[in-house]
Amino acid sequence: MIESLLSVDGCLLTFVNMLCQMAPYLLLGFLMAGVLHVFVPSNFFERHLAKENFKSVLLAGLIGIPLPLCSCGVIPTAISLRKDGASRGATVAFMISTPQIGVDSIIATYSMMGLPFAIVRPLVALLTSIAGGAVTTWFSKDEIVVRQNCECESTSQKKNKFKEFLKYSFIDLVQNIGKWLVIGLIIGTLITVLIPDSFFSSLNLPSIVTMLIVLAVAVPMYVCSTGSIPIAAALIMKGLSPGAALVLLIAGPGVSVASLLVVGKSLGKKQLLFYLGSIIFGSIIGGLFVDYFLPREWFAINSLCEAGGHCAIEGGVLTASWFEMISGIILVLLLINAFMLKFKLFGRDVTAVSQDVALETNANQIVYVIEGMSCNHCKASVEKAIRGLENVENVEIDLGKKEAVVTGKPSDDAVKKAVEDLGFVFKGKK
Repeated sequence: MIESLLSVDGCLLTFVNMLCQMAPYLLLGFLMAGVLHVFVPSNFFERHLAKENFKSVLLAGLIGIPLPLCSCGVIPTAISLRKDGASRGATVAFMISTPQIGVDSIIATYSMMGLPFAIVRPLVALLTSIAGGAVTTWFSKDEIVVRQNCECESTSQKKNKFKEFLKYSFIDLVQNIGKWLVIGLIIGTLITVLIPDSFFSSLNLPSIVTMLIVLAVAVPMYVCSTGSIPIAAALIMKGLSPGAALVLLIAGPGVSVASLLVVGKSLGKKQLLFYLGSIIFGSIIGGLFVDYFLPREWFAINSLCEAGGHCAIEGGVLTASWFEMISGIILVLLLINAFMLKFKLFGRDVTAVSQDVALETNANQIVYVIEGMSCNHCKASVEKAIRGLENVENVEIDLGKKEAVVTGKPSDDAVKKAVEDLGFVFKGKK
């Protein structure tokens, strides 16, 4: 029995079934996310979030729902909104709603967990963001918002929109969520294969106790909104209540150590408590509502594989359709391409830059070490901030080595301030 459960073939086929089931919806989500990112003007988000009122909080929560940003990628975006005049309440609402869900994960939630979850999940994310933003606004009524206009937009914004759309949808976004998607699928596979059916229901724990246990694991653990889906689906198949799974889906992506540090530093300790409290209490209230007021059969999940999730073990049946398998192959190729581009290009660029530095007689390139950057949104924010400083000609970020190669002669203090204002750690020159 143990050997059967640990079968490599069993794990592999379960992984493939999960991947193929999500793939068509993820590809569609990537397309929609690209449209939002490229064709919706960035100043649209900033124009409506400055006032300390309920409307700005509601708009910030609504705007954050479809954006495909993780809890690390949302940090520089939220700080940028704050500098452009967004109120504290709107900033907190944006930081709560955005990482919990995105258009790609909404569609992926529907593919693996059904329509009720695809509706309830963004609704709870919106309500928690409104609660956090409203409480923050109430305690920030006397705050004076100072708008800091940035004139550092580069001419690169005039580049081909369609090319930018394709690059963001199928390279940048895949790089951002790819690692966490694969990790989530692996964890979901292991849960599906190794944990007996009805394991959680056999424990007969009250829903609130199960939710607190899930919460204790989800808050310190980081998993992106898409990567949490296969984990939550597999746990439901093993008897976890839908409400407890919802707690995982909300709290896991919504909280990270980085986001907690940035909220505390840029908005204040009081706002940090509102931020964390809204996510914790909002997820529990949402979970209790699902478990006690909605029909359990709405949230039943038994279609990841045949025979209650054991198709990979019992006969090794691949249940994905041809369309799903083709979509899965495309998704795998995109993941491989994105990761190869990321590491090859960065390695090549840094090597080339290092050679250039050695050959340059005027030594006008400086390498700074910056920690905390983990995705292309972080990279773009740091590049933009440094590029806007005086005496800076160009900036190249290497995410892998956590380095910024700056062409020009900027002030080290100015670079440090620009980096730390975004919530990242400036370690100085290399």
